[in-house]
Amino acid sequence: MFDLHIHLIGHQDRLANQENVRNFLEAARRAGLNEIGFADHDMYLEDLDLPLIRRVAEEYPDLKVRVGLEVDYRAEDEVKIQAVLQTFPFDYVIGSVHEINSWLFDYPDQIQRHQAEDPDRLYLAYFELVEKAARSGLFTTIGHFDLIKLFGVRPHTDVRELADKALQAIAANGLVAELNTAGRYKPVGEFYPEEKLIREMVRRGIDFTLGSDAHEAQYVGRDLQEGVQFLRNCGVKRLIHFEQKEHLIYGL
Repeated sequence: MFDLHIHLIGHQDRLANQENVRNFLEAARRAGLNEIGFADHDMYLEDLDLPLIRRVAEEYPDLKVRVGLEVDYRAEDEVKIQAVLQTFPFDYVIGSVHEINSWLFDYPDQIQRHQAEDPDRLYLAYFELVEKAARSGLFTTIGHFDLIKLFGVRPHTDVRELADKALQAIAANGLVAELNTAGRYKPVGEFYPEEKLIREMVRRGIDFTLGSDAHEAQYVGRDLQEGVQFLRNCGVKRLIHFEQKEHLIYGL
């Protein structure tokens, strides 16, 4: 069992120091994990001490500790993102879309705008950006694939149709999708992605990895055992984790 979506400093809620790294690694032990991956937001890169994570990890020989990054994808920033990814030998890179035309749509105070938008247009705009992220060649992983549903607004059109081009891009470029359990604690109240999208991904040969999206140590590994069973029920036969961006296979 592993958790590859952990935020050491959250939203700059704490320092990237030895004590806090240890807090997360101790939480991983308590959760019964044998692998943990830190993937803080790229906007906080200057506040991170990534070599420190590697050093503290030496105190925990029972844990594989990976260092990744969650990058906010914007099409106009691809060159800048490429430069950032050259600054450290990341084990994996999560590409996530949190913004549509400068609208930070996943902030808690944005629910009314979600409810006011045409849902099909909203989903199409979101998945168009996910498609571009998948085609960029910058990422190993697409984070919380259907994040746009977080407030429970659903499209009129089948979501598989709206997501089709993004799914094509993920499959064609060998990216891994993330089973992200944090959606259960958003208004939508379910994992990312939803079941019909998982089954469609399985049909297209897209692999999965695991992430709790924990911004606090107490949430490391949250609901991942249930998430693995959910994936099994949808036909997933293996999971992917990473070392220096190489795919490692964990059979189910």
